[in-house]
Amino acid sequence: MALLEVDDIHTYYGNIEALKGVSLTVEEGEIVTLIGSNGAGKSTTLRSISGLTPPREGSIRFDGDDIAGVAPQDIVRKGISQAPEGRHVFPRLTVRENLDMGAYLRRDDHSEDMERVYDLFPRLKERERQKAGTMSGGEQQMLAIGRALMAQPKLLLLDEPSMGIAPILVDRIYETIKQINQQGTTILLVEQSAHHALDASQRGYVLATGQVALADDSDALRQNEDVRKAYLGA
Repeated sequence: MALLEVDDIHTYYGNIEALKGVSLTVEEGEIVTLIGSNGAGKSTTLRSISGLTPPREGSIRFDGDDIAGVAPQDIVRKGISQAPEGRHVFPRLTVRENLDMGAYLRRDDHSEDMERVYDLFPRLKERERQKAGTMSGGEQQMLAIGRALMAQPKLLLLDEPSMGIAPILVDRIYETIKQINQQGTTILLVEQSAHHALDASQRGYVLATGQVALADDSDALRQNEDVRKAYLGA
C-alpha cells in the first residue's frame, strides 16, 4: 500500500472543473514531482490533498485512511503539511515566531525540531529575530519549508519552491530538499522548473489541463521528447 493514493479526483472552483480525474501514488520515502504549465492543475492537486480545496469526486487515502473532505487542520495532524506557492510567511512575525506557528497543533516540546530546521537552514538561525517580511524571497522560501517541517510531517507538500528565487539559492534549496528526504520525510513536489524537479525526484507525473498526461520514472521523463520540448527547453 502506498503512503498516498489519489484516485480519480475531480476538483472544482465554482463551476469550473480544475481536476478531471487525477490519479497518482506516492510511496513512503520517495520524492515524486508534478510538472506542467501554468493552469495544468498542479497546485490544485496539492490543495485537494491538504484539504484546502476538497475534491467533489474521487478518493484520497493517506497511510490507509480516507482523507478526502477531512478538515485541513486534521490532515496536518495525520501527517501532511504544505509549504504553499508564494510562501505566505507571516511578515510581521520573526523567523522563530513563524516556526512556532508551524507547530501550533502540537502539545509537546518542539525545540529539537526547531534545531533541526536551523541545521537544515543555517541562515534562518542567523535571522531568527528578524521579521519575516524583511527577508529575501529565497530566505522566505527556506522559512516556509522550515515552518512546514515543524508539524513533523510524514508527507511534505512543496508548491513551486524555486519560484522567484535567485538561481544560486534554488540550487541550495534543492540540496536541502534532498537532505530532508534522506532524513526520512516523503515529498510530493510541484514545480515549473522541470530540470530541478526531475533531478531531485524518483518519479514524476506530467499534468495538462487538469489530467495526468504522462507518468514515469524521472529519468524516463527527462528523456521523453515531448517533455524535453515542453519543459526542458530542448
